[in-house]
Amino acid sequence: MSHFDTQARYPGVALGKGHYESYYLRACHPSEPLGVWIRYTIHKRPGAQPTGSLWVTLFDGAIPAPLACKVTRPFSELAEGGDDYLRIGDSHFGAQRISGEASDERCHARWDLTLDSGEPALRHLPNERIYKTPLPRTKLLSPHPAARFSGTFELHGRTIDLDGWPGMVGHNWGAEHAERWIWMHGVGFEGQPNSSWLDVAVGRIKLGPLTTPWITNGALSIGGVRHALGGPARVRSTRIEETPSHCQLTLAGKGIEVSGSVGADLGAFVGWVYADPGGSEHHSVNCSVAEMKLTVKREGLAPLELRSAHGAVYELGMREHDHGVPIQPFPDG
Repeated sequence: MSHFDTQARYPGVALGKGHYESYYLRACHPSEPLGVWIRYTIHKRPGAQPTGSLWVTLFDGAIPAPLACKVTRPFSELAEGGDDYLRIGDSHFGAQRISGEASDERCHARWDLTLDSGEPALRHLPNERIYKTPLPRTKLLSPHPAARFSGTFELHGRTIDLDGWPGMVGHNWGAEHAERWIWMHGVGFEGQPNSSWLDVAVGRIKLGPLTTPWITNGALSIGGVRHALGGPARVRSTRIEETPSHCQLTLAGKGIEVSGSVGADLGAFVGWVYADPGGSEHHSVNCSVAEMKLTVKREGLAPLELRSAHGAVYELGMREHDHGVPIQPFPDG
């Protein structure tokens, strides 16, 4: 994995420009509907210094709704470089360890996790050059598309011990969120090793008065063999039928087609406000203990069925507010 794949972008953004950026991890229990999601984010409005936020969510199928917390820190508490991708105060997000604390009068969270991953980084976009161009306005890659996490996680008095939980580490940044987006990640497929995973982003981009069809970027790994999915050339073979709680999908790559579903009960989702640097907002709903069922068709091979009972992520970003998921009482931007 190169330095290009891991470096924070916000220090190089001019004062007059807007920017957002996040490093995030998700990890799920190997056999129970229990998962954690932690995000370190940067938000910068044009003409202003950036701020940093720590977002924490615990998903537990045994309770009615996810537990969540968010704390925002000023520019003076941001740092990058050294052994960490990003530091916000005393909270560190590194290549092998993620530790920190998010506490104020409304919430308290603490975590100290290590990760183990032999997977190379996944560049969702076709090549490094595109990461340096103005479009797309959102860039996405996964420094660790599959990893295992160990350590402790605490939120609102609930302490969880992680012991080799499967998950991933992602990184995204840009000047503006997509008009509408879906992020899907799947691990823990029955009968498959940890080197089998799905990591894709699907977006609709606003270009002036027009909005593009769904464009997919990502990959499916089967036993360590990666198959790139989507791209602008495969827009016509991409089929998405989404609701706030479920998605039916058909995605294609060279010699491969992936179809199936991902989702969960609406009560299993956490809802957040995501602010664009320019001032507009989206609602984002996320379940990181979702069920995923896939049928994989490859040339010359019998169809492969993949199922993960609660090892998937389904996230939908949207403009509408009538999705039925309570929005956490934390502003963004």
